[in-house]
Amino acid sequence: MSIRSDMIRAAARAKTHLRDSVSAAVEYLRSHQNPDGGFRDRAGSSDLYYTVFGIEGLVALGGTFDRAAAREYLQNFGEGETLDYIHLACLIRAWADLGDEPLDPTVCQGLLRNLLTYRSEDGGFSDCLGAEHGTAYGCFLALAACQDLAHSLSEAEQFVESVSRLRRDDGSYANDAHSPDGSTPATAAALVTLHQMGIGNFQPQVAWLLKRTKAIGGFIATARAPMQDLLSTATALHALATVRADYDAVKRSCLEFVDSLWEPLGGFCGNWMDETVDCEYTFYGLLALGNL
Repeated sequence: MSIRSDMIRAAARAKTHLRDSVSAAVEYLRSHQNPDGGFRDRAGSSDLYYTVFGIEGLVALGGTFDRAAAREYLQNFGEGETLDYIHLACLIRAWADLGDEPLDPTVCQGLLRNLLTYRSEDGGFSDCLGAEHGTAYGCFLALAACQDLAHSLSEAEQFVESVSRLRRDDGSYANDAHSPDGSTPATAAALVTLHQMGIGNFQPQVAWLLKRTKAIGGFIATARAPMQDLLSTATALHALATVRADYDAVKRSCLEFVDSLWEPLGGFCGNWMDETVDCEYTFYGLLALGNL
């Protein structure tokens, strides 16, 4: 199962917990699709990044949306030659989400060609062209994109080594080679990536992640983070579930934390200090609930 399909399948399980609130979440996400087919960012403009979260949230919940308009929106970006790395990966992922019609082979090849230009010298992927080292997030996005484009990643051993170099002595993973300390999202991304590449035995990483939980629920991003947040919580829980770790001890408190971020209008906030609901955090809320 691909990274993308596994995340959507996990988020779909949130329906069991949301029950009567599923319709509110569907209506919230649907209301964020603009007339041009894209989904709104926090400023109200269509953005590929938020479009992925909007589409995948609706797919997970079984909600309908204007697929034809979304397809027209994606077509505006061609083969992604004008996009940065993050938005290029989002374009590829969004096309895969709209897989009801085959993607033009020429466009598919162009997307792959542009993606591979971000391969780093050590065999990983970075959001910077010509980078010496890959990043945890860059490798995670690249592997997911290659899966969505049905492309077998070449020099897989170098790719794995690039991710493995980001491991720190405490078992965590940093996002880049220059960061001395690991973070929860980077460690989660590395675990999912390495698991997909057939690597196992993540006991140190599981132990490190579980120490990032707070007694009142949720995961913090780093040891110095002032409070837990939904992104760290959702990605950590998904990584733990992916590698089949035992995290029963933190489920109840994490569930209470995620529930506390729910807004009756149908979405989730990113943390207790954030009063804005958006498509991104609403999907992360679904992902967290689904893995709980």
